[in-house]
Amino acid sequence: MNTLATFFRSTALALGLAAALVPAHADEAPGKPQVYNEQADARADLNQALAQANAQQRNVLVVFGANWCGDCMALDRKFSGGTLAGPVAKRFVVLKVNVGRFDKNTDLAAQMGVPLKKGIPAVAVLGRDGQVLSATSGGELADARNMGDDAVLKVLDGLKH
Repeated sequence: MNTLATFFRSTALALGLAAALVPAHADEAPGKPQVYNEQADARADLNQALAQANAQQRNVLVVFGANWCGDCMALDRKFSGGTLAGPVAKRFVVLKVNVGRFDKNTDLAAQMGVPLKKGIPAVAVLGRDGQVLSATSGGELADARNMGDDAVLKVLDGLKH
């Protein structure tokens, strides 16, 4: 029995060490693409996006999301490649704002009328003057990974811009 007890203690120790070496959130592991800049100053980035939008005569699409969010990653893939990339880039300067675990930039989302508790990703459309023109209000994009491009485009078309 002594050998069996030693085996279990050794196994438990090895498992404990292995668990300590794995990041707390495996989806935030090093090397995984970081679409949402977790160190960004969202308000400074917003000012830059507004300046760019003004110069290019487009509105700003503020996308609230997080790197751990599969739907946020799916929406980003749709916006940065594929059939949505062109229509989105033609109409908007896109600004991605990290909400962390709903503990970052929530004040900015609230200021824009974006209820993050309904789900992310969530978006707001701002005019070149910084005024909120419209925003998602009911988690319309929170299932982005299962939405086709037409469904995403329908949500965007439904927003005032």
